[in-house]
Amino acid sequence: MREVRRPTVRRRELGALLRALRTQKGLTVEQAADKLLCSPSKVSRMETGHGAATPRDIRDLCNLYDVTDQAERDRLMSLARDGKQTGWWQSYELEFSNYVGLEADATELRYYQSTIVPGLLQTADYARAMIEVTIPRLRPERIDELLEVKMKRQLILKGDRPLRLWGILDEAALHRLVGGPAVMAAQLDRLIEVTSNPNITIQVIPYEAGAHPAMDSTFNILGFAGTVPGLVYVEGLVGWIYLDRRNDIERYQKVFEHLHAQALDPRASMKLIAKIGKSYSAYRLAYVLTLSRNLAVAIRAAGNLISSNRI
Repeated sequence: MREVRRPTVRRRELGALLRALRTQKGLTVEQAADKLLCSPSKVSRMETGHGAATPRDIRDLCNLYDVTDQAERDRLMSLARDGKQTGWWQSYELEFSNYVGLEADATELRYYQSTIVPGLLQTADYARAMIEVTIPRLRPERIDELLEVKMKRQLILKGDRPLRLWGILDEAALHRLVGGPAVMAAQLDRLIEVTSNPNITIQVIPYEAGAHPAMDSTFNILGFAGTVPGLVYVEGLVGWIYLDRRNDIERYQKVFEHLHAQALDPRASMKLIAKIGKSYSAYRLAYVLTLSRNLAVAIRAAGNLISSNRI
């Protein structure tokens, strides 16, 4: 179920309003911080949604920015209170909890992935195989917790107001053998299955398409309802980057549009996924038959030994 209180998006909505009020007043972050007797980083964190504002902060900011309308002051106070609520994901002590909160509140998510299946579309077995290779190695209990988080995150694709997801995958993501042939066969079946939902679109950039502008990158573009500004999320080994400047967002949107044009259309993408999935199924069947033959040979050999009184 979608998080009702939506603390992350409330903080971002509040931050956007505070930034607009400061800009209208003609103040820089440093000037506002100087008048509030706090650090510029505190003002910046409140405006970006990375820091929660207290009622006293809102009172002081309203006074500084000459917000005299009581309804507007009450609205800012309400957003600040909602922003301090706890989301379901926060009890898991996730390093990427801020992203999970943003994802839970998004109305639209556009993915580009070059080597793996996007998290919201992963099967449990595929997700576990990915979590198990994390460095440093995780305890079995922590692996189970992170798997539970990933499965809970996928609930935003269902319900009365499901997230609109548009994923573009490089063909390499379909060939990367994560968890073995059986896991991959089931994973590709899942990709085909989920596209029956009108809110999910998947495209594949085939190898034959050649070079494209996102070959050395992966990114997520998140969109939100109302006045909450969108952002771009880029993940890597050294951490997570959130881009919310208009120029950055527009650049990634243009890249995504280029990838959309270069990729196979959704129907052709499903045909390619099905073709690759059959190869995994055939590999899995051959493996099972080989095991069966080896087992039959072993049973016959054991029978021969028993009948000859050699064991």
